[in-house]
Amino acid sequence: MDVPILSGIYTDQSADIRTRYPRNLVPVSKASGISDGYLRPGDGLVEHLTGPGADRGGILWQGVHYRVMGTSLVKVYASGGFDVLGDVGPGGFCTFDYSFDRLAMTSGGRLYYLLGGTLIQVTDPDLGVALCVLWADGYFFTTDGEFIVQTELLDPTQIDPLKYGSSEIDPDPILRLLKLNGEVYAINRNTSEVFDNVGGTGFVLRRIESAMVQRGTVGTNAACAFGDGAIAFVGSGRNETVGVYMMANGSSVRVSTREIDTLLQGLSDAELADIVLEGRFDRGHEWLYVHLPTQTLVFDAGATREFRTAVWYTLDSSAAPTPTRYRARGFVLSDGVWYAGDPTTEKLASIATTTARHYGSDVAHEFGTMIVYGDGDDAIVHELELVALPGRVAVGLDPVVWTSYSLDGVTFSVEKYIPAGKIGERTKRIGWRTQGTIRNWRIQRFRWRSDTLMSVAKLSMRVEPMRTRPGA
Repeated sequence: MDVPILSGIYTDQSADIRTRYPRNLVPVSKASGISDGYLRPGDGLVEHLTGPGADRGGILWQGVHYRVMGTSLVKVYASGGFDVLGDVGPGGFCTFDYSFDRLAMTSGGRLYYLLGGTLIQVTDPDLGVALCVLWADGYFFTTDGEFIVQTELLDPTQIDPLKYGSSEIDPDPILRLLKLNGEVYAINRNTSEVFDNVGGTGFVLRRIESAMVQRGTVGTNAACAFGDGAIAFVGSGRNETVGVYMMANGSSVRVSTREIDTLLQGLSDAELADIVLEGRFDRGHEWLYVHLPTQTLVFDAGATREFRTAVWYTLDSSAAPTPTRYRARGFVLSDGVWYAGDPTTEKLASIATTTARHYGSDVAHEFGTMIVYGDGDDAIVHELELVALPGRVAVGLDPVVWTSYSLDGVTFSVEKYIPAGKIGERTKRIGWRTQGTIRNWRIQRFRWRSDTLMSVAKLSMRVEPMRTRPGA
């Protein structure tokens, strides 16, 4: 029999059936003659440079890659060098936007412009705290959580307090401003409002009453534009638990599963507020990254349409059983290469498909299966085989794959391993014989390290049923 592998199952102490998403393995929709999809290794992280500090986000503007690393705004070169353009002070993850002639960014509640190669801080006291920045129709907009602040058209360093706007449908704070299809979205904690530009001499935005959404985001960086058709956010409405949503056309649709919602509910309010969302479209994938303190959850909108079920997987940078923080965020595509900063060190990485290691260190690859149910009967498991693509390892390596099983979804058997194929052994079959029994039902789990660099298309299980049902 063939066993589904694109997501798995486990159980917990509260007698709940939970979903086990692939770890550092990417589900791909591809009809191969073996299966309709497969799991490939997550992209590797190769050090591009060591900068002046930990990564705080980046952007491509006028064909140039800019980032904030530590307290410095830097210009990144494909050759591996960088120039420090100025100091933007400490703070969390930065927001960026640009007009025709200047790059804008917020850092620690301050607003900066890069104009003609010179970094300028906006010091107008009427600015207040700048949580984020947005450019639309010639104006820069920021918010301090209470007002939408509009800069002057001819001099964006000046603010007229008589040209403040607000989001007043609900008294919840404004956390993020984003633009979608030429309209400005004020995303609050529990609600979101949409504005269009009506011009005039005062505040130029006017609320679109029919476009209000009764949900908002948990944090400034927990919302982002996703493609050209939606805004993605982690959040909720009043008296709702937190989930992941897509918002457009006056409505929001939940894309998180019950398992994702359960993981989010395990975070504190402070941890939720620090979530960073970003989108990345690459090789037919439409990925939404939800960066958490301990791992990153990834939603693939393209694969979800192909498989007709929500496709999620997880990324982290640990080789141990317990995940750790994923060491890539702030993705920027420059000269055909994807770059990402490390939130934990001063490194900047280029994204590679020829390795699955992170900065030269191995990470864990793991997936589980759905429940193999014997319809009330026990069974003998004679053989397991992973139909895979082995033999892509580095010279001198002899990697292995471990497997274990569970009859209750909580405790697992002792792991058994077999060689996964040295370099050039691309036709090696990866199988285990005499794999115990199925006592009514069984879950299988597989893991290996990233130096194996192996994709998996299918799991085959050869079993012999035994008539053990009561009364059989």
